Amino acid sequence: MSASFSHINQRGDAHMVDVSEKQITHREARAESIVLMNEETFNMIIEGKHYKGDVFATARIAGVQAAKRTWELIPLCHPLLLTKIEVNIEPLFENHSVRIESVCKVTGQTGVEMEALVAASVAALTIYDMCKASQKDMIINQVRLLNKIGGKSGDYSLIRKVKV
Repeated sequence: MSASFSHINQRGDAHMVDVSEKQITHREARAESIVLMNEETFNMIIEGKHYKGDVFATARIAGVQAAKRTWELIPLCHPLLLTKIEVNIEPLFENHSVRIESVCKVTGQTGVEMEALVAASVAALTIYDMCKASQKDMIINQVRLLNKIGGKSGDYSLIRKVKV
């Protein structure tokens, strides 16, 4: 693996990578984020008693929208015609947390890692936003790439060693 940064040119300036000569291939990425909260907030969401409505449905939609707009949020990302965006939300009862996993796919010349990471992050932020009136000390953590398929750098998979 190269130790250089692809978004830095020879002069040390940030620039958008030229992908025009790259092959068009299938690319896929998965990312996750975790939202830790207290039992009261967790139960309110799970029982569907949140006064703003379905927290998980809203977070899923926000994650999908965010993935589609990643190129507007991250300055050097390319706009992509994503072929799939999926945001799954799993309540973790043992520690009153919520695990968000996003999947993004594209057939194109650049990867979708940032889109997957942005989807998981914005879904987590949406949960925080909807629940902040009930609990301000929720913690969003473990925003990370789980795996990627395709592209010049090859496949990547995080081996999960720590139980969430």
